[in-house]
Amino acid sequence: MKPISTRAAHARGGASGELPRERLALERFLPYRLSILANTVSSGLARVYARRFQLSIPEWRVMAVLGGFGPQSANEICGRTAMDKVRVSRAVARLLRAGRIKRRSDAKDRRRASLALTAKGIAVHDRIVPLARATEARLIAVLSAEERAVFDRLVATLQAEAHALLAEDRPDPRG
Repeated sequence: MKPISTRAAHARGGASGELPRERLALERFLPYRLSILANTVSSGLARVYARRFQLSIPEWRVMAVLGGFGPQSANEICGRTAMDKVRVSRAVARLLRAGRIKRRSDAKDRRRASLALTAKGIAVHDRIVPLARATEARLIAVLSAEERAVFDRLVATLQAEAHALLAEDRPDPRG
């Protein structure tokens, strides 16, 4: 019997007979592409606010949420940014130390704290917003009005489906 070459064995599933591995074409894999796009855009803008305002991406996201939605709990910030609790907690701690946000205990529920921008935080936020808007304008300028409308609908559809997938994966709290 003729021995099987390594290449032929791999094509058939390996020398031990296991099934061939399915290749994931990352360059076409939607979650990967969205992540790369989001990271590229965020990193470009982050260079500007890191240099000018000494802010990290998570810190800016916390400030953007507070500037856009008003006082929020750390859990609400997690929900609005899709950042994990540890990342939000670290960003909040740095922003508190820098005097850019303040924390107040909820009068009705002492366990819950509300975070808000300070005057110093508002000043920084209001200087970054035009930079963020200019970046957004430059990105969407390459799309026609029709393409922007389609893009908005597609993102909303994908976001809704992603939330549905996430909800399916959560354990039932009733047991």
